[in-house]
Amino acid sequence: MSPQTGRPTVEDVLARPIEARRGEGSRWARALRELGAVDRAVFDAVFRTPTAELDGPVRRLSQSANGSALWLGIGAAIALTGGSRGRRAAFEGVVSVAVTAAAVNLGAKSVVERRRPDRRGLRLLAARHLRTPESTSFPSGHAATSFAFAYGVSRHIPLLALPLGLLAGAVAYSRVHTGVHYPGDVAVGSIAGAGTAAMVAAVIDRLRTAGRRFVSERPSVRRARRSRRRSRSG
Repeated sequence: MSPQTGRPTVEDVLARPIEARRGEGSRWARALRELGAVDRAVFDAVFRTPTAELDGPVRRLSQSANGSALWLGIGAAIALTGGSRGRRAAFEGVVSVAVTAAAVNLGAKSVVERRRPDRRGLRLLAARHLRTPESTSFPSGHAATSFAFAYGVSRHIPLLALPLGLLAGAVAYSRVHTGVHYPGDVAVGSIAGAGTAAMVAAVIDRLRTAGRRFVSERPSVRRARRSRRRSRSG
């Protein structure tokens, strides 16, 4: 139970089915509860540490990723300046963001309804303040879409892998720094985003391969049809 609200925590929700099958002494259930305690302890440590020089820039970075605006802007710049490869990279990055956002916000968040961090007992600094989103906390949509975009673009432009990865990591951290997510939310969101982008990439590759095969086969198909028509007329 959450000590602030008395409501079940996310580790309670995950551990109870295991305890129902394996008993209350299950090592897996205990491990989940311990991970939850570590998660909250890390959040408290980050949020209580004074960082006057970082608070403003980190808050603005977090806000810039609302609605994936940061990634859409970067995608537009890559498409305009990167030629055909840049357009492919931007397209895949944006598609990865869209699919990931739908999977996280319509799927994962409704399965594990984790409440946002309770900041009432913590001194909320004005420079860190963000309005608490109405959606549930687990996993982080900002982290998921950030790593999805980074994966999709970096697959086509490897030179951008490091800067985009660092920027995605900074956005993910900013959600903890501003107190709207637990570290576990952004960790799972980051993994989910990269994984979803990998699946999107596999689908796009398959469609492109099928399209190239169709184009390459069209002349032979035409010749076969003409040959059949001639044989019928003869």
